[in-house]
Amino acid sequence: MTRHVPALVVGGGVSGLVCAFALRKSGIDAHLVEASPRSGGVIQSITSEGFLLELGPQSFGGAPSLYNLCRQLGIQNQLLTAPPLPRFILIDGKLKAAPLRTVHFFASSFAGIRTKWSIFRDAFGRTVPPAGDESVAAFVRRKFTPELLEKIVGPFVSGIYAGDPEKLSFGAAFPQLREAETETGSIIRGLARRGKQLKQSGAPRPALLSFRNGNETLVHTLSSKIGPALQTNARVTSIARNSDASVEVQLETNGQTETISTKKLIIATPTEVAGKLLGGLDPALESLLKSVEYVPVAVVSLGYRKSDIGRSLHGFGFLVPRTAGLRVLGTVWNSSLFPGRAPDGCALLTSFLGGATDPEVARLPPGEMATLVHNQISPLLSITGDPAFSNVTVWRRALPQYNLGHLERLAAVSSLLRNYPGIWLAGNYLRGPALGSTVEQSIAVAEEVRVALQS
Repeated sequence: MTRHVPALVVGGGVSGLVCAFALRKSGIDAHLVEASPRSGGVIQSITSEGFLLELGPQSFGGAPSLYNLCRQLGIQNQLLTAPPLPRFILIDGKLKAAPLRTVHFFASSFAGIRTKWSIFRDAFGRTVPPAGDESVAAFVRRKFTPELLEKIVGPFVSGIYAGDPEKLSFGAAFPQLREAETETGSIIRGLARRGKQLKQSGAPRPALLSFRNGNETLVHTLSSKIGPALQTNARVTSIARNSDASVEVQLETNGQTETISTKKLIIATPTEVAGKLLGGLDPALESLLKSVEYVPVAVVSLGYRKSDIGRSLHGFGFLVPRTAGLRVLGTVWNSSLFPGRAPDGCALLTSFLGGATDPEVARLPPGEMATLVHNQISPLLSITGDPAFSNVTVWRRALPQYNLGHLERLAAVSSLLRNYPGIWLAGNYLRGPALGSTVEQSIAVAEEVRVALQS
């Protein structure tokens, strides 16, 4: 027997949850299937021994679409805003506050005169980006200096994408910066213009956010709102198009098979799964989607007694340049950012291993990873005692890489999908891995589906 639904979303990560919620809110009986036992994907919060841990993203930026979603869900009063704390970068064995504002950069000893001159030159000069794709590393060397790449850009690329700046596409990974240079010939002037436009629009000032009880509040609430229309432990095994342009989906749930027919299908899975499902329609789609690289990341949470930490933890945390020779990519000082992250008298520090530049380290046993992180951050923070608590979570395919050719690849996928009206893609490989970007893209897809169903 075949079950008929007007819209079906495959994949219960945040992209799929937002799509399904937005469709149902608009009056469309959208259903959502997720292969694993829980929805939410990498957004997962747990409490252990009094520590509130984020097993995936530690916080998120306050994008307007995300604020609006929280209001619709009725959870805006559970949002926490981190104080404006400094961010540190490991330079010559010491943690130095990153001078993120231009005036602070010129006043600091963070970089040499050549790098400062390149910033000045950008502020008052004009350059034209190359016509083709360009790596982040190539952009920084062309526009600024190798020193800026090593000390600031490289570490931030590791923090955002866990990526390799030599491979990451500048236009795909940082489209706003590319647009700034294209429109004004200057990154600084372009960003200043964008900041002025955002201020005039009345949009909330960007802030670093979490929820009082952890980031899983968002996906848990979305799942609750979707209700029985969400099925977990439900794996899609194949899809096919019918003669009437509907899509037939074969589903396996707890050993039982089921067929669902839908007018509109949204595939909100990682690219490897999306490619496999679409391969039966067009092998070229499978090839293109599977070519998107993902990197492993290990999330290592360590709890310490505050009395064992000699350095002040007044800050967001720190990033580590690859030239520093450490395997830790960076460390977030969770208990400095949000209340309730650690028991009284303790601090919670979450570090990251792996990424594009060191994927092998994420294959170590969890105990070895915890010891490695402890040994590498202890001298930097003057830690004298062993961790009072530890937890290690490894995501084998943590983040999609917006590497060179990514935009062309997505354009090719979009072109091929035009041959299959009624099928959409959603996911963090399309408009950026940040939670706000993912939410925005998912809402846009839901609106396209709504319009298509009502036309």
